[in-house]
Amino acid sequence: MIDLTAALLCLNPVLTNTFLGQLTCIVKAMLSMSGRVTMLGISRWTNKGGSYRSVQRFFNSVLPWANLHWFFIRHHLLSKDDVILLAGDETVVTKAGKKTHGLDRFFSSLYGKTVPGISFFVLSLISTKERTSFPVMIEQFVKEENQEEENQEEERQQQKEKRPPGRPKGSKNKNRHQVQLSPQLLMIQTMIRSLLALIGVDVPLVYCVLDGAFGHNNALQMVAQCGLHLISKLRYDAALYFPYTGPQKRVGGRKKYGDKLNYKHIEAKYLKSDTTSKGIRERIYQMTMLSTTFPDPLNVVVIIKTNLKKQTQARVVLFSSDLELGYEKLIDYYRLRFQIEFNFRDAKQYWGLEDFMNVKQRSVYNGANLSLFMVNLSRAMIVDFRNEHANFSVNDLKAHYRGVKYVEEVLKLLPAQAEPILIEAVFSNVLALGSVNVLPKAA
Repeated sequence: MIDLTAALLCLNPVLTNTFLGQLTCIVKAMLSMSGRVTMLGISRWTNKGGSYRSVQRFFNSVLPWANLHWFFIRHHLLSKDDVILLAGDETVVTKAGKKTHGLDRFFSSLYGKTVPGISFFVLSLISTKERTSFPVMIEQFVKEENQEEENQEEERQQQKEKRPPGRPKGSKNKNRHQVQLSPQLLMIQTMIRSLLALIGVDVPLVYCVLDGAFGHNNALQMVAQCGLHLISKLRYDAALYFPYTGPQKRVGGRKKYGDKLNYKHIEAKYLKSDTTSKGIRERIYQMTMLSTTFPDPLNVVVIIKTNLKKQTQARVVLFSSDLELGYEKLIDYYRLRFQIEFNFRDAKQYWGLEDFMNVKQRSVYNGANLSLFMVNLSRAMIVDFRNEHANFSVNDLKAHYRGVKYVEEVLKLLPAQAEPILIEAVFSNVLALGSVNVLPKAA
């Protein structure tokens, strides 16, 4: 079993002894506690030095969370021979009331509608070897005042403006490499650059994987300005064109776009894979395509799935700015992006991302980062436990530490020191109570 105090020693370069002691105390409480993970709940499960005021001071302190995440991941979760991807995604935490910093209405894919809450954007390092995501940086997205009203006003003005069809006389071509980034993209770009500066040459990053919400030119240019290639998804009906290869006119501009891609009739020479399983036929095509909204060619992979019984079809269009990336890796890398969703699930279900009741900016930021730090910590600890129990889970981990807490409190009440054999027997049975994949040992 991994020693918790020893596991956190890697944070010595970035934390003082006081903060390291507070963090260790809080982590032990979060591993053993039941119920909602709030400051009051944490204080009730801590030992000496973990009063409510101490927990409150910790949440109101300025902590280098990006360094904490990175130092822990580098020491415990990454291997040198691994290929690492950079992935990013947004998570929305529902909140009631009116005082929480950044409270607004955000679209939640879980609810399928806009909900009142706060929004965080998370950057994560994904191990292609372990096929696991490790969150390393989180920032809260706060809408600017009157931003939504201004956007709605612009849309109304565009709808009112009517001009004749065709290109306006005297208009000039725009440089699509130079785009105006939205506040959200600017925040993400700042995060990526900070992360690249933090990890340096320890982990060479090549690809940034984002979901379909970032399948546009502004996001591609944002990532390209950071020196990375983008992997994302286009709309299923995205207008794509083959590069023009015919004769050019002697006078006038050169023709760039060829035939438009017809998804129902893609030439067989672009077919890379054709498999059938359980009545579903899957065809994968790869080609270099052009789009009127992107300045450069795209490496496009089209996945078409056909239900042979119902003759219905569904398709996914993935793309990358790296024209040399093979279709197998492009699909695999995009699928690995979903691992970050499991980080959000664990943080909300086990580590208090949905529970914390902090309202000030600093305490909200610390609460969210602490939840994701526990995701990485629990991952490292579970790997060690799985040497004995293959299906060891987060529930088993919490049951184990809750049992340790109960046994320690009971032993303090004994009038005399119990025999070591008895203590070992008590530990072996109590630590498995409430677990899912670990059975208590027979006495």
